[in-house]
Amino acid sequence: MGAAPELKKGLNQRQINMIAIGGVIGAGLFVGSGVVINEAGPGAFLTYAITGVVIIMVMRMLGEMATANPSTGSFADYAREALGGWAGFSVGWLYWYFWVIVVGFEAVAGAQVLRYWFDAPLWLLSLILMALMTATNLFSVSSFGEFEFWFAGIKVAAIMVFIVLGGLFAFGLWPNTSMNFTNLTAYGGFFPNGVGTIFSAIVVVIFSMVGAEVATIAAAESPNPEQAITKATNAVIMRVGLFFVGAVFLLAVIVPWNSTELGASPFVSAFTTMGIPYADQIMNAVVITAVLSCLNSGLYTASRMIFVLAARREAPMALIRVNKRGVPMGAILLSSVVGFLCVIASAVSPDRVFLFLLNSSGAIILFVYLLISISQFVLRRRTSPEKLRVKMWFFPVLTIATIVAIVAVLLQMLFEPEVRSQFLLSLLSWAIVVALYFLVARRRKPETEAVPAPTGEAKRVLVLANETLPADELMEELRQIDRTGEATYRLCVPANPIDTGQAMHKGAVYLWESTARAAQERLDYMLSAMKAEGLTVDGELGDYRPLRALADAVGSFNPDQIVVATLPIEESQWLRFDVVDSARSSYDIPVNHVVTRPKAELPGG
Repeated sequence: MGAAPELKKGLNQRQINMIAIGGVIGAGLFVGSGVVINEAGPGAFLTYAITGVVIIMVMRMLGEMATANPSTGSFADYAREALGGWAGFSVGWLYWYFWVIVVGFEAVAGAQVLRYWFDAPLWLLSLILMALMTATNLFSVSSFGEFEFWFAGIKVAAIMVFIVLGGLFAFGLWPNTSMNFTNLTAYGGFFPNGVGTIFSAIVVVIFSMVGAEVATIAAAESPNPEQAITKATNAVIMRVGLFFVGAVFLLAVIVPWNSTELGASPFVSAFTTMGIPYADQIMNAVVITAVLSCLNSGLYTASRMIFVLAARREAPMALIRVNKRGVPMGAILLSSVVGFLCVIASAVSPDRVFLFLLNSSGAIILFVYLLISISQFVLRRRTSPEKLRVKMWFFPVLTIATIVAIVAVLLQMLFEPEVRSQFLLSLLSWAIVVALYFLVARRRKPETEAVPAPTGEAKRVLVLANETLPADELMEELRQIDRTGEATYRLCVPANPIDTGQAMHKGAVYLWESTARAAQERLDYMLSAMKAEGLTVDGELGDYRPLRALADAVGSFNPDQIVVATLPIEESQWLRFDVVDSARSSYDIPVNHVVTRPKAELPGG
């Protein structure tokens, strides 16, 4: 079938849990939180709380959709189902683009941290980090999961230690201290720069909190995706409340909000104030693990998103190939190449090309979150109550409020000169992706070639079909081709993850194994149905590419008639990519086309 077998092993629940807990924590918290406190004052933790509520709402909506209809493409599939193909296509490609740029940015950020210990060129250290993380992802899915488990664990442990020690310090339980919260009001009050800064800082904060949705993508490569998704969506409340709001609150309590040291390295400043030795060394080590964790998970996420796009025929199909370890090497390498190019751009043209790349992806995650929210609003009304094992709270009020909040942040980006270019360039990126979708969609066209009427004297008939068998229209076509009922039939079922439905529900590790199993079940079912009609028939699984499967079957069976059965044009990938027309132009024998639907739900669907 044109694909190698893979290990029956992916991400275990332990790894999924840690990805869910630590995946959202990046260098933005360890470094960027100080900048936010300098801007908004002691009340900065309210900015994190407001932003966290938006993230929690988005994750809750995603959890509702994912448990009702588990999907490897996750939010891209839900956008496609709710709003149309353009939405799924644009969400998938935009999300991929966002993460490959993040990968490049994190590699540069990690190299800057490493220069604290190593006197080496920034570009060299960046390339080394990219190479290491690419190798980790290429080795196996479980190696990615294990790496992420330990590195995310270090981040989580560091924050937990800070919260415990910082809490002791704030409440006067630290040696030689007394309870002291005066930093919250002593330097100009709780809102020294005005209440408005609490909201204006959301633009910065929201980008340090993205990544919670990565767990829903990783869940597709776990043995129990539904359970993993449910735990991930439930855990986001604790992550946001404790790791972000709690940590930032304690930073503002321990260090004056207007401290210049706070903006440079907030956690180092806090530990130094508390008298903990080697704080700079400790926190730099934590920051580098946070950066590597984000780089690692970003490369994983980007590769899986483009893998899903390829499985939908919206990216080159070669990207769905996996090696013996269940790793989509092509998808990983393509994603890492963009990361390498970003690193090179940061060295060659940091103020133009690299800055352009960063700005052109700046608002993309907000577009993705907006489409997730709108998709949930639409799909909730189409979903039967028994499927809603996880429900969005107070629907539709909180869904609408979340949509309004995301739009408000986007408008804020538009009207603030410092980030306006990010909004406009990201909007341009979205417009280009949507234009590409409609350009590709123009390939879908009706048949143009006339086919001679069946003579009724066919002797060897090759049937290429999948989910359309057995159907009344197909059986009627076969009766017209073989009126005497004496022909010999060969049934070819391409083992394609789209046609069998497996691309919707299985991650890379399990995709080809489940595709082969589903295709075989369908082939057996179809053979039984055709034999029940009194036909002499045998069958085989074909290559995952329908035209290659057809060519192989023609070469081995030598038919005098070919029948290709497809779904109607608006639903058929085969018609969209001209399988019927290509077959007619490739063979000198009649190629009949039957448009039909399954007579009943088939195995594997």
